[in-house]
Amino acid sequence: MKLSTKEIMEIIPHRQPFLLIDTIEELEPGVRAVGRKCVSYNEPYFAGHFPQEPVMPGVLQIEALAQVGAVAILSKIEAKGKTAYFAAINNAKFKNKVVPGDVLTLEVEIIKQKGPIGVGKAVAKKENGDIAVMGELTFAIG
Repeated sequence: MKLSTKEIMEIIPHRQPFLLIDTIEELEPGVRAVGRKCVSYNEPYFAGHFPQEPVMPGVLQIEALAQVGAVAILSKIEAKGKTAYFAAINNAKFKNKVVPGDVLTLEVEIIKQKGPIGVGKAVAKKENGDIAVMGELTFAIG
């Protein structure tokens, strides 16, 4: 199942300029999702985050992964209309910087869930296959 930006916004509450994913390329509700982020020089954070050498902030890379994970978990019928909040970020590793022109593939697999709390294994890769960031994202559904 693929989702457009408009369809993503029907599932998660994020809006521009803080909606950090462009499309969902694969979706298994409650199990996993694969999203895409095309990093443009026009992103508002580049004006102040190393203007001489623009780099996408790591915290925003993690947030983009979290948004993909939120689409995965909130696309379940019983979660419709709810919000997924960060509860923890564990074992985050930043492997390669992300710069304008990069296209990130963002994959999150829900590896456990008990009630409203769950954990997703997350990885963002560049087009050449290099890992940009990886980690485990814990969420709470509210």
